[in-house]
Amino acid sequence: MRRFLFVGLPLNERPSSNVVRPSGCPGLLRVVQALDGGICRIKLDGGSIQADQAEAVAFVAERFAGGVIEATNRANLQIRGIGPEHGALIEALLAAGLGPRNPAGDDVRNLMLSPSAGIDRQRLFDTRPLAEQILVTLQTHERFHELSAKFAVQLDGGEALAMLEHHHDLWLSALVRDGEPWLAFGLAGTPLDKPAGRVPLAQGHALVVAVLEQFLDLARPDQIRMRQLLTEIPVDEFISRLVHRVPLQACLDWQREASIDGLHLGVHAQHDDRVYVGAAAPLGRLDPQMLRGAAQLAREKGDASLRFSPWQSLLLPNVRREDAAPVLARLEALGFLGSSDQPLAQLIACTGSSGCGKALADTKADARQLADLLQGEGHAMKVHLSGCPRSCAAAHVAPATLLAVAPGRYDLYFRDAAQPGFGALQAHNLTIEALGHWLDAHPRSPLDA
Repeated sequence: MRRFLFVGLPLNERPSSNVVRPSGCPGLLRVVQALDGGICRIKLDGGSIQADQAEAVAFVAERFAGGVIEATNRANLQIRGIGPEHGALIEALLAAGLGPRNPAGDDVRNLMLSPSAGIDRQRLFDTRPLAEQILVTLQTHERFHELSAKFAVQLDGGEALAMLEHHHDLWLSALVRDGEPWLAFGLAGTPLDKPAGRVPLAQGHALVVAVLEQFLDLARPDQIRMRQLLTEIPVDEFISRLVHRVPLQACLDWQREASIDGLHLGVHAQHDDRVYVGAAAPLGRLDPQMLRGAAQLAREKGDASLRFSPWQSLLLPNVRREDAAPVLARLEALGFLGSSDQPLAQLIACTGSSGCGKALADTKADARQLADLLQGEGHAMKVHLSGCPRSCAAAHVAPATLLAVAPGRYDLYFRDAAQPGFGALQAHNLTIEALGHWLDAHPRSPLDA
Protein backbone atom coordinates (compact mmCIF):
# COMPACT_ATOMS: atom_id res chain seq x y z
CA MET A 1 0.00 0.00 0.00
CA ARG A 2 1.21 3.50 -0.80
CA ARG A 3 1.66 5.95 2.07
CA PHE A 4 1.12 9.69 1.75
CA LEU A 5 2.81 12.20 4.02
CA PHE A 6 2.12 15.93 4.16
CA VAL A 7 5.36 17.40 5.41
CA GLY A 8 7.14 20.72 5.60
CA LEU A 9 4.21 22.79 6.95
CA PRO A 10 2.76 23.43 10.39
CA LEU A 11 -0.40 21.43 11.04
CA ASN A 12 -2.65 24.49 10.83
CA GLU A 13 -1.32 25.33 7.34
CA ARG A 14 -1.68 21.92 5.74
CA PRO A 15 -4.49 21.22 3.26
CA SER A 16 -7.62 19.87 4.88
CA SER A 17 -9.04 16.58 3.67
CA ASN A 18 -12.35 18.20 2.68
CA VAL A 19 -10.59 20.60 0.28
CA VAL A 20 -8.06 18.43 -1.56
CA ARG A 21 -9.28 15.23 -3.23
CA PRO A 22 -7.32 12.11 -2.23
CA SER A 23 -4.62 11.46 -4.81
CA GLY A 24 -1.96 8.87 -5.49
CA CYS A 25 0.12 11.47 -7.31
CA PRO A 26 3.15 12.84 -5.46
CA GLY A 27 3.34 16.57 -4.84
CA LEU A 28 5.74 18.94 -3.21
CA LEU A 29 3.90 18.61 0.11
CA ARG A 30 2.82 14.99 -0.37
CA VAL A 31 5.56 12.38 -0.41
CA VAL A 32 4.45 9.11 -2.02
CA GLN A 33 6.26 5.96 -0.97
CA ALA A 34 7.58 3.64 -3.72
CA LEU A 35 9.91 0.63 -3.72
CA ASP A 36 12.97 2.86 -3.89
CA GLY A 37 11.82 5.36 -1.23
CA GLY A 38 9.72 8.50 -1.20
CA ILE A 39 8.83 10.57 -4.27
CA CYS A 40 8.37 14.34 -4.21
CA ARG A 41 7.10 16.13 -7.34
CA ILE A 42 8.05 19.78 -7.87
CA LYS A 43 5.67 21.60 -10.18
CA LEU A 44 7.43 24.29 -12.20
CA ASP A 45 5.59 27.36 -13.43
CA GLY A 46 5.56 26.93 -17.20
CA GLY A 47 8.39 24.42 -16.84
CA SER A 48 10.81 27.17 -15.81
CA ILE A 49 13.22 27.17 -12.86
CA GLN A 50 15.93 29.60 -11.78
CA ALA A 51 19.54 28.45 -11.51
CA ASP A 52 19.65 28.86 -7.73
CA GLN A 53 16.41 26.88 -7.41
CA ALA A 54 17.85 24.09 -9.57
CA GLU A 55 20.89 24.00 -7.30
CA ALA A 56 18.56 23.67 -4.30
CA VAL A 57 16.89 20.66 -5.96
CA ALA A 58 20.30 19.11 -6.61
CA PHE A 59 21.35 19.69 -2.99
CA VAL A 60 18.27 18.11 -1.38
CA ALA A 61 18.32 15.15 -3.79
CA GLU A 62 21.91 14.52 -2.75
CA ARG A 63 21.47 15.23 0.96
CA PHE A 64 18.06 13.77 1.79
CA ALA A 65 17.35 11.27 -1.03
CA GLY A 66 19.02 8.77 -3.31
CA GLY A 67 20.33 11.36 -5.77
CA VAL A 68 17.82 10.51 -8.50
CA ILE A 69 16.08 13.48 -10.14
CA GLU A 70 13.53 12.91 -12.89
CA ALA A 71 12.27 15.26 -15.60
CA THR A 72 8.60 14.41 -16.12
CA ASN A 73 6.44 14.42 -19.25
CA ARG A 74 4.58 17.44 -17.85
CA ALA A 75 7.77 19.56 -17.66
CA ASN A 76 8.13 19.16 -13.90
CA LEU A 77 10.83 17.65 -11.69
CA GLN A 78 10.59 14.90 -9.12
CA ILE A 79 13.01 13.51 -6.57
CA ARG A 80 13.10 9.77 -5.86
CA GLY A 81 14.49 7.71 -3.01
CA ILE A 82 13.62 10.17 -0.26
CA GLY A 83 14.59 8.91 3.18
CA PRO A 84 13.29 9.69 6.68
CA GLU A 85 14.40 13.34 6.59
CA HIS A 86 11.62 14.22 4.16
CA GLY A 87 10.59 17.22 6.28
CA ALA A 88 13.99 18.87 5.85
CA LEU A 89 13.88 18.21 2.10
CA ILE A 90 10.50 19.91 1.73
CA GLU A 91 11.49 22.85 3.94
CA ALA A 92 14.54 23.49 1.75
CA LEU A 93 12.45 23.42 -1.44
CA LEU A 94 9.92 25.81 0.09
CA ALA A 95 12.74 28.13 1.13
CA ALA A 96 13.97 28.12 -2.49
CA GLY A 97 10.58 29.43 -3.64
CA LEU A 98 9.42 26.21 -5.29
CA GLY A 99 6.21 25.84 -3.30
CA PRO A 100 2.65 26.93 -4.09
CA ARG A 101 1.16 30.30 -3.13
CA ASN A 102 -1.42 28.41 -1.09
CA PRO A 103 -0.64 24.97 0.38
CA ALA A 104 -3.99 23.60 -0.85
CA GLY A 105 -3.14 24.82 -4.36
CA ASP A 106 -0.11 22.62 -4.95
CA ASP A 107 -1.96 19.84 -6.76
CA VAL A 108 -3.72 22.12 -9.24
CA ARG A 109 -0.66 23.92 -10.66
CA ASN A 110 -1.13 21.98 -13.89
CA LEU A 111 -0.64 24.45 -16.73
CA MET A 112 1.56 23.39 -19.66
CA LEU A 113 3.30 25.95 -21.88
CA SER A 114 5.72 25.56 -24.75
CA PRO A 115 9.29 25.35 -23.40
CA SER A 116 10.07 28.20 -25.81
CA ALA A 117 7.17 30.44 -24.73
CA GLY A 118 8.04 34.07 -25.35
CA ILE A 119 11.22 33.36 -27.31
CA ASP A 120 10.01 31.08 -30.14
CA ARG A 121 10.41 32.54 -33.63
CA GLN A 122 7.00 31.19 -34.68
CA ARG A 123 5.05 32.37 -31.63
CA LEU A 124 2.00 34.53 -32.26
CA PHE A 125 2.25 36.20 -28.87
CA ASP A 126 3.92 35.69 -25.49
CA THR A 127 1.70 33.41 -23.38
CA ARG A 128 3.63 33.91 -20.14
CA PRO A 129 1.66 36.91 -18.75
CA LEU A 130 -1.63 35.04 -19.15
CA ALA A 131 -0.06 31.86 -17.76
CA GLU A 132 1.04 33.71 -14.63
CA GLN A 133 -2.48 35.05 -14.14
CA ILE A 134 -4.00 31.58 -14.55
CA LEU A 135 -1.49 29.97 -12.18
CA VAL A 136 -2.21 32.51 -9.46
CA THR A 137 -5.94 31.87 -9.78
CA LEU A 138 -5.54 28.09 -9.74
CA GLN A 139 -3.65 28.32 -6.46
CA THR A 140 -5.66 31.02 -4.71
CA HIS A 141 -9.25 30.38 -5.84
CA GLU A 142 -10.41 28.07 -3.06
CA ARG A 143 -12.93 26.18 -5.15
CA PHE A 144 -10.30 25.09 -7.66
CA HIS A 145 -8.60 23.13 -4.89
CA GLU A 146 -11.39 20.59 -5.44
CA LEU A 147 -9.90 19.69 -8.82
CA SER A 148 -8.02 16.44 -9.21
CA ALA A 149 -4.22 16.49 -9.27
CA LYS A 150 -4.55 15.08 -12.80
CA PHE A 151 -6.80 17.87 -14.15
CA ALA A 152 -4.64 19.86 -16.57
CA VAL A 153 -4.74 22.93 -18.84
CA GLN A 154 -2.57 23.72 -21.86
CA LEU A 155 -1.81 27.21 -23.17
CA ASP A 156 -0.26 27.21 -26.65
CA GLY A 157 1.13 30.37 -28.24
CA GLY A 158 1.57 28.94 -31.74
CA GLU A 159 5.22 28.06 -31.13
CA ALA A 160 7.15 25.75 -33.46
CA LEU A 161 8.31 23.92 -30.32
CA ALA A 162 5.10 22.67 -28.67
CA MET A 163 3.90 19.34 -27.32
CA LEU A 164 0.60 18.91 -29.13
CA GLU A 165 -0.03 15.22 -28.46
CA HIS A 166 -0.72 15.31 -24.74
CA HIS A 167 -4.44 15.41 -23.99
CA HIS A 168 -5.60 18.15 -21.61
CA ASP A 169 -8.91 18.80 -19.91
CA LEU A 170 -8.88 22.30 -21.40
CA TRP A 171 -6.59 23.57 -24.13
CA LEU A 172 -6.13 27.08 -25.49
CA SER A 173 -4.23 27.91 -28.66
CA ALA A 174 -3.20 31.26 -30.14
CA LEU A 175 -4.58 32.62 -33.39
CA VAL A 176 -4.66 36.06 -34.99
CA ARG A 177 -7.65 37.47 -36.91
CA ASP A 178 -7.48 40.90 -38.58
CA GLY A 179 -4.41 41.70 -36.56
CA GLU A 180 -6.10 40.92 -33.23
CA PRO A 181 -5.00 38.14 -30.84
CA TRP A 182 -7.51 35.37 -30.02
CA LEU A 183 -7.51 32.02 -28.28
CA ALA A 184 -9.11 28.97 -29.82
CA PHE A 185 -10.06 26.40 -27.20
CA GLY A 186 -11.27 22.85 -26.80
CA LEU A 187 -12.16 20.29 -24.16
CA ALA A 188 -10.60 16.90 -23.38
CA GLY A 189 -8.19 16.91 -26.30
CA THR A 190 -5.29 18.70 -27.96
CA PRO A 191 -4.79 21.88 -30.05
CA LEU A 192 -4.71 19.65 -33.13
CA ASP A 193 -8.42 18.90 -32.61
CA LYS A 194 -11.34 20.90 -33.96
CA PRO A 195 -11.88 23.81 -31.53
CA ALA A 196 -15.08 24.31 -29.58
CA GLY A 197 -14.88 28.09 -29.98
CA ARG A 198 -12.69 31.14 -29.51
CA VAL A 199 -12.38 34.21 -27.29
CA PRO A 200 -10.29 37.41 -27.49
CA LEU A 201 -6.95 37.04 -25.71
CA ALA A 202 -8.15 39.52 -23.08
CA GLN A 203 -10.90 37.03 -22.17
CA GLY A 204 -8.54 34.06 -21.84
CA HIS A 205 -8.35 34.14 -18.05
CA ALA A 206 -12.13 34.52 -17.74
CA LEU A 207 -12.61 31.55 -20.05
CA VAL A 208 -10.38 29.31 -17.92
CA VAL A 209 -12.21 30.31 -14.75
CA ALA A 210 -15.61 29.75 -16.38
CA VAL A 211 -14.73 26.32 -17.78
CA LEU A 212 -13.27 25.07 -14.49
CA GLU A 213 -16.15 26.40 -12.39
CA GLN A 214 -18.70 24.86 -14.75
CA PHE A 215 -16.85 21.55 -14.67
CA LEU A 216 -17.04 21.54 -10.87
CA ASP A 217 -20.73 22.48 -11.03
CA LEU A 218 -21.57 19.55 -13.29
CA ALA A 219 -19.11 16.77 -12.46
CA ARG A 220 -19.80 14.08 -9.89
CA PRO A 221 -16.99 13.38 -7.35
CA ASP A 222 -15.93 10.32 -9.35
CA GLN A 223 -15.67 12.34 -12.59
CA ILE A 224 -12.23 13.83 -12.08
CA ARG A 225 -11.39 14.48 -15.76
CA MET A 226 -13.23 16.45 -18.42
CA ARG A 227 -13.49 13.42 -20.71
CA GLN A 228 -15.44 11.57 -18.01
CA LEU A 229 -17.95 14.38 -17.72
CA LEU A 230 -18.36 14.61 -21.50
CA THR A 231 -19.47 10.98 -21.69
CA GLU A 232 -22.70 12.15 -20.03
CA ILE A 233 -22.93 15.80 -21.09
CA PRO A 234 -22.20 16.41 -24.80
CA VAL A 235 -19.66 19.06 -25.71
CA ASP A 236 -22.34 21.16 -27.42
CA GLU A 237 -24.38 21.24 -24.23
CA PHE A 238 -21.35 22.15 -22.14
CA ILE A 239 -20.56 25.03 -24.54
CA SER A 240 -24.18 26.22 -24.63
CA ARG A 241 -24.07 26.54 -20.85
CA LEU A 242 -20.68 28.21 -21.01
CA VAL A 243 -21.87 31.15 -23.16
CA HIS A 244 -23.84 32.42 -20.16
CA ARG A 245 -20.55 32.82 -18.28
CA VAL A 246 -18.20 34.21 -20.95
CA PRO A 247 -18.82 35.52 -24.52
CA LEU A 248 -17.73 32.95 -27.13
CA GLN A 249 -17.46 32.96 -30.89
CA ALA A 250 -17.38 30.12 -33.39
CA CYS A 251 -13.99 29.05 -34.74
CA LEU A 252 -14.75 27.18 -37.95
CA ASP A 253 -11.84 28.12 -40.22
CA TRP A 254 -8.87 27.46 -37.96
CA GLN A 255 -6.48 24.51 -37.71
CA ARG A 256 -3.37 24.42 -35.56
CA GLU A 257 -0.24 23.60 -37.52
CA ALA A 258 1.80 20.67 -36.25
CA SER A 259 4.92 21.47 -34.28
CA ILE A 260 8.39 20.80 -35.66
CA ASP A 261 9.99 17.61 -34.35
CA GLY A 262 13.36 17.73 -32.66
CA LEU A 263 13.43 21.39 -31.64
CA HIS A 264 13.92 20.44 -27.99
CA LEU A 265 17.47 19.22 -28.76
CA GLY A 266 20.45 21.11 -30.11
CA VAL A 267 20.85 24.82 -30.93
CA HIS A 268 17.90 26.86 -32.25
CA ALA A 269 17.38 30.53 -33.04
CA GLN A 270 15.06 32.63 -30.90
CA HIS A 271 12.96 35.54 -32.15
CA ASP A 272 15.82 37.88 -31.26
CA ASP A 273 19.55 37.57 -31.99
CA ARG A 274 20.09 34.87 -29.37
CA VAL A 275 19.57 31.10 -29.30
CA TYR A 276 18.37 28.43 -26.93
CA VAL A 277 20.25 25.19 -26.36
CA GLY A 278 18.35 21.98 -25.66
CA ALA A 279 19.53 18.65 -24.26
CA ALA A 280 17.74 15.58 -22.91
CA ALA A 281 18.19 13.71 -19.67
CA PRO A 282 18.70 10.05 -20.71
CA LEU A 283 15.40 8.24 -20.07
CA GLY A 284 14.26 11.28 -18.09
CA ARG A 285 16.81 10.89 -15.29
CA LEU A 286 19.57 13.19 -14.15
CA ASP A 287 21.77 13.24 -11.09
CA PRO A 288 22.63 16.23 -8.87
CA GLN A 289 25.90 16.85 -10.70
CA MET A 290 24.08 17.13 -14.04
CA LEU A 291 21.48 19.55 -12.70
CA ARG A 292 24.06 21.60 -10.81
CA GLY A 293 26.24 21.81 -13.92
CA ALA A 294 23.32 22.89 -16.10
CA ALA A 295 22.40 25.57 -13.57
CA GLN A 296 25.96 26.91 -13.58
CA LEU A 297 25.93 27.01 -17.38
CA ALA A 298 22.64 28.92 -17.37
CA ARG A 299 24.15 31.44 -14.98
CA GLU A 300 27.37 31.84 -16.99
CA LYS A 301 26.04 31.75 -20.56
CA GLY A 302 22.29 32.36 -20.42
CA ASP A 303 19.85 34.33 -18.28
CA ALA A 304 20.26 32.17 -15.12
CA SER A 305 17.12 30.16 -15.91
CA LEU A 306 16.41 26.67 -17.21
CA ARG A 307 13.25 25.42 -18.89
CA PHE A 308 12.17 21.81 -18.71
CA SER A 309 10.10 20.25 -21.48
CA PRO A 310 7.47 17.50 -21.82
CA TRP A 311 10.10 15.56 -23.80
CA GLN A 312 12.02 15.17 -20.51
CA SER A 313 14.67 17.57 -21.73
CA LEU A 314 15.85 21.02 -20.70
CA LEU A 315 16.46 24.28 -22.54
CA LEU A 316 18.96 27.00 -21.71
CA PRO A 317 17.43 30.16 -23.19
CA ASN A 318 18.98 33.47 -24.21
CA VAL A 319 22.44 32.15 -25.05
CA ARG A 320 24.68 34.18 -27.37
CA ARG A 321 25.22 32.51 -30.74
CA GLU A 322 28.97 32.33 -30.29
CA ASP A 323 28.49 30.47 -26.99
CA ALA A 324 25.99 27.92 -28.30
CA ALA A 325 28.35 25.16 -29.45
CA PRO A 326 30.47 25.23 -26.27
CA VAL A 327 27.31 25.21 -24.12
CA LEU A 328 25.96 22.15 -25.92
CA ALA A 329 29.32 20.41 -25.62
CA ARG A 330 29.41 21.08 -21.87
CA LEU A 331 25.86 19.74 -21.45
CA GLU A 332 26.86 16.56 -23.28
CA ALA A 333 29.96 16.27 -21.09
CA LEU A 334 27.65 16.38 -18.07
CA GLY A 335 25.75 13.37 -19.47
CA PHE A 336 22.90 15.04 -21.38
CA LEU A 337 21.94 14.01 -24.92
CA GLY A 338 22.26 16.82 -27.45
CA SER A 339 21.06 15.21 -30.68
CA SER A 340 17.97 13.29 -31.80
CA ASP A 341 20.31 11.04 -33.81
CA GLN A 342 21.25 9.30 -30.57
CA PRO A 343 18.94 6.26 -30.08
CA LEU A 344 18.68 6.86 -26.33
CA ALA A 345 17.23 10.31 -27.02
CA GLN A 346 14.27 8.67 -28.78
CA LEU A 347 13.37 6.19 -26.04
CA ILE A 348 10.88 6.65 -23.20
CA ALA A 349 10.81 4.30 -20.22
CA CYS A 350 8.86 4.29 -16.98
CA THR A 351 10.47 3.76 -13.57
CA GLY A 352 10.31 0.00 -14.00
CA SER A 353 10.55 -2.78 -11.44
CA SER A 354 13.55 -1.21 -9.68
CA GLY A 355 11.25 1.43 -8.20
CA CYS A 356 7.64 0.47 -8.91
CA GLY A 357 5.79 -2.52 -7.51
CA LYS A 358 3.40 -2.67 -10.47
CA ALA A 359 6.11 -2.94 -13.15
CA LEU A 360 6.88 -6.37 -14.57
CA ALA A 361 10.31 -5.50 -15.98
CA ASP A 362 13.30 -3.25 -15.37
CA THR A 363 12.36 -0.90 -18.18
CA LYS A 364 15.22 1.58 -17.64
CA ALA A 365 17.89 -1.11 -17.95
CA ASP A 366 16.09 -2.74 -20.88
CA ALA A 367 15.81 0.62 -22.66
CA ARG A 368 19.56 1.15 -22.39
CA GLN A 369 20.13 -2.32 -23.84
CA LEU A 370 17.74 -1.49 -26.68
CA ALA A 371 19.53 1.82 -27.30
CA ASP A 372 22.86 -0.02 -27.61
CA LEU A 373 21.24 -2.43 -30.05
CA LEU A 374 19.78 0.38 -32.16
CA GLN A 375 23.08 2.26 -32.05
CA GLY A 376 24.83 -0.75 -33.53
CA GLU A 377 22.25 -0.96 -36.31
CA GLY A 378 22.44 2.76 -37.02
CA HIS A 379 18.80 3.45 -36.08
CA ALA A 380 17.17 6.12 -33.89
CA MET A 381 13.61 4.92 -33.37
CA LYS A 382 10.80 6.26 -31.19
CA VAL A 383 9.93 3.51 -28.73
CA HIS A 384 8.10 3.61 -25.40
CA LEU A 385 8.84 0.92 -22.81
CA SER A 386 6.09 0.51 -20.22
CA GLY A 387 6.32 -1.80 -17.22
CA CYS A 388 2.54 -2.13 -16.97
CA PRO A 389 -0.59 -0.98 -18.87
CA ARG A 390 -0.83 2.29 -16.91
CA SER A 391 1.66 3.99 -19.26
CA CYS A 392 2.98 6.44 -16.66
CA ALA A 393 5.98 7.52 -18.75
CA ALA A 394 4.07 8.62 -21.85
CA ALA A 395 1.11 11.00 -21.81
CA HIS A 396 0.44 10.21 -25.49
CA VAL A 397 0.51 7.08 -27.62
CA ALA A 398 4.00 6.54 -28.99
CA PRO A 399 4.67 5.23 -32.52
CA ALA A 400 5.75 1.95 -30.92
CA THR A 401 5.26 0.61 -27.41
CA LEU A 402 6.93 -2.30 -25.67
CA LEU A 403 4.58 -3.46 -22.90
CA ALA A 404 6.25 -5.67 -20.29
CA VAL A 405 4.74 -9.11 -19.75
CA ALA A 406 7.59 -10.56 -17.63
CA PRO A 407 11.16 -9.58 -16.64
CA GLY A 408 12.99 -8.75 -19.87
CA ARG A 409 10.02 -9.67 -22.09
CA TYR A 410 7.61 -7.41 -23.94
CA ASP A 411 4.65 -7.30 -26.31
CA LEU A 412 5.23 -4.95 -29.25
CA TYR A 413 2.48 -2.54 -30.36
CA PHE A 414 2.34 -0.03 -33.21
CA ARG A 415 0.23 3.09 -32.90
CA ASP A 416 -3.07 2.70 -34.77
CA ALA A 417 -5.72 5.44 -34.67
CA ALA A 418 -8.40 2.85 -35.29
CA GLN A 419 -7.50 0.88 -32.16
CA PRO A 420 -7.58 1.91 -28.49
CA GLY A 421 -4.69 1.82 -26.06
CA PHE A 422 -1.20 1.28 -27.45
CA GLY A 423 -2.48 0.33 -30.90
CA ALA A 424 -2.10 -2.88 -32.91
CA LEU A 425 -0.25 -5.86 -31.42
CA GLN A 426 2.64 -6.88 -33.69
CA ALA A 427 4.59 -9.45 -31.69
CA HIS A 428 4.26 -11.20 -28.34
CA ASN A 429 6.71 -12.02 -25.55
CA LEU A 430 9.85 -10.60 -27.18
CA THR A 431 13.20 -10.27 -25.46
CA ILE A 432 15.22 -7.16 -26.29
CA GLU A 433 17.52 -9.32 -28.42
CA ALA A 434 14.52 -10.83 -30.22
CA LEU A 435 13.25 -7.33 -30.94
CA GLY A 436 16.47 -6.70 -32.84
CA HIS A 437 15.85 -9.76 -35.01
CA TRP A 438 12.23 -8.68 -35.50
CA LEU A 439 13.32 -5.24 -36.71
CA ASP A 440 15.78 -6.80 -39.16
CA ALA A 441 12.89 -8.82 -40.61
CA HIS A 442 10.54 -5.79 -40.73
CA PRO A 443 12.74 -2.91 -41.97
CA ARG A 444 9.79 -0.69 -43.01
CA SER A 445 8.12 -0.71 -39.62
CA PRO A 446 6.42 2.40 -38.15
CA LEU A 447 9.15 2.50 -35.51
CA ASP A 448 10.94 5.02 -37.71
CA ALA A 449 7.96 7.40 -37.60
